[in-house]
Amino acid sequence: MSKSRWGSLGLTVLIVIGLVLWMASGEVKVAQQDAPEVEDPATAERPRVQVETLEARLYEPGLMLQGQLEPWRTVIISAGVSGTVEELMVRQGERVEKGQPLLKLSDDGRQATVDRWQSQIRKLEADLSAAERLGSSNLASQSDILGLKSELAGARAELAQARNSVSDLTPEAPFDGVVNRRHVDLGNLVQPGADMLELVQVDRLKATGQIPQQSVSQVREGQAVTIRLLDGGSLEGDVSFVASAADTETRSFAVEVTVDNSELKRVAGGSATLRIALPETRAMFISPAYLSLGDDGRPGVRYVDDSNQVVFQTVTLLNVTTDGAWVSGLPDEIQLITRGGGFVAIGQDVEPVDRDSDRG
Repeated sequence: MSKSRWGSLGLTVLIVIGLVLWMASGEVKVAQQDAPEVEDPATAERPRVQVETLEARLYEPGLMLQGQLEPWRTVIISAGVSGTVEELMVRQGERVEKGQPLLKLSDDGRQATVDRWQSQIRKLEADLSAAERLGSSNLASQSDILGLKSELAGARAELAQARNSVSDLTPEAPFDGVVNRRHVDLGNLVQPGADMLELVQVDRLKATGQIPQQSVSQVREGQAVTIRLLDGGSLEGDVSFVASAADTETRSFAVEVTVDNSELKRVAGGSATLRIALPETRAMFISPAYLSLGDDGRPGVRYVDDSNQVVFQTVTLLNVTTDGAWVSGLPDEIQLITRGGGFVAIGQDVEPVDRDSDRG
């Protein structure tokens, strides 16, 4: 083959290759000029979350305190005079009524002293009467009359003291109660001021506790209180006193509760848990598993609003147990996110799926 033929063939091949490249470049340019299709947001698939519809209910929150139960009244019957215990009229643990004699001390001549002063008073009254008659006739001086009056007043004071001494020989119960302790036995010699019996009133009790300063504004006199005992039983009472100033060491406020104990349960002196009923509020009962912490560290829940967007709402914990938590601060009805809340962001559009229908 001659060189001229080879030269024309090569030129033809080069032209063909050039055409192919030109056409290819033209298709690329046309493709680049066509804008890519944009996916319609309305048709984009939204993440699904499982929800449960909850409604708020009236709930009576309570303030829980650790407290102490005490007798309503306690008194120590002490000896008013010296003497020997001659008779014990009550047993330890016995119920007594107001005015009932409790024991008797030896007389040791005290009744004779009363009789002597009574006689002395009668004599002085007769002398004073005669002196006043003589005085009307100027036969007795005014100073003699005044002297007799002074002696009579002194004698009457001595008689009152002697009678008190006799009364102290047989002390009486100052109120209805129970003999909680007996400090003396028959034959004991006691001196004035010595403890003889302890009397307590337990048909009514007094529960005491300390209210934290952040909660004291919620407590008022007259609020109902439930006292839970260590044996599982309970008593009912009402707030009767709230301190106006906090304890300087604990910064808490003392509270006293009047407790009905008509069944005479033996709980005085023991510890108990006090639940002070607070005003009713609207709240929801949810599982603690659905509680989470917000950016500020406060507890809250995630739910889906009417626009199918994820909302996080902080709540106030009213009461938390292993069974659930009463919380306030939410709308009256919510779609609580029970599953999938950790995979969606606050404000994100979602597709809520009812918990019961999802199970089916």
